[in-house]
Amino acid sequence: MSHQISAPTQKFIRYQHSLLDLQHSQDRGAVKRANYELSLMEQSCFVELNGIVHHYHDSGPKDAAETVVLIHGWDCWWMWWHHIIRTLNGKGIRTLAYDMRGHGWSDNDPKNHYHIDFFAHDLHELVVKLELQNFHIAAFSFGPFVALDYARSHPGLVRSMTFFNFGYLPNSAFIQAFATMSITFVFNTLLRNLTWWLPAYIFARLVLAKNTVMLHDILIGFKSLDLCAPEAIEQTTRQITSFATTESVPDMVKSVDMPILFVAGEGDAIMTCENTRKLHELTQTGSYVCVTECGHLITIELPDTASELIWRHIQANSRS
Repeated sequence: MSHQISAPTQKFIRYQHSLLDLQHSQDRGAVKRANYELSLMEQSCFVELNGIVHHYHDSGPKDAAETVVLIHGWDCWWMWWHHIIRTLNGKGIRTLAYDMRGHGWSDNDPKNHYHIDFFAHDLHELVVKLELQNFHIAAFSFGPFVALDYARSHPGLVRSMTFFNFGYLPNSAFIQAFATMSITFVFNTLLRNLTWWLPAYIFARLVLAKNTVMLHDILIGFKSLDLCAPEAIEQTTRQITSFATTESVPDMVKSVDMPILFVAGEGDAIMTCENTRKLHELTQTGSYVCVTECGHLITIELPDTASELIWRHIQANSRS
């Protein structure tokens, strides 16, 4: 590996200290969760990408025949993939799950540049510094925007992509204004200021999920809010609801030629099966799956299903 290893970020260190304190809790469940997350942190690495220190989790066989880069969604972080990571590693797949700038354990951008093209440039730097070739990508929600922007600028490196809960959304002046204002208010003003996970979970269960989620995954989702820069939420919301972005999605999909698997949740009220199918129909070598009894959060709602879909798509497009 040719890059210089960076020191852990303060966000990582603070989180680690909180887990070490939690090990002394009288709550056995809390202790078990802390031990599990501390074990995951043993595979955490840090690298400077475009002047910002990024966290990435590197696990599975280093000499694996297949490597998949996992790109988290809007207002999320790498930990949303922890179930998928364990399953894919067990199948001999190397996984690289990273935090975008301003998310998770990656540093915030002091210049507050949180647009798709900046995230794509960071992904390119990560690929170069880790010397990746012929790899796969799995991404959900906002992640496919970054994956597509990267892939169309760097053809020939990505073998396949799996997109969860990503589709072609209709837009209008009202939708653009209302969505930007309401989403930013809900996440940056209401949910961010909560000190208890239950109200956030109720919101997610009513709006985003169709399945009951384990407490640990609820807490992982809740921690996303605190770890994500408020400016990142505001800027990415404004960008993905803009006409320029929504109108460019079909061209982004058409511009790449690797196999893309589009996975939609039948109960996803945000990225509906219909909207996802529209994108699939534009691809050169795409495929499409609609998962029953699933909302917008498939990686924690139905992690076994998500893992199996990624695995099958990788196998269908492997180098062997």
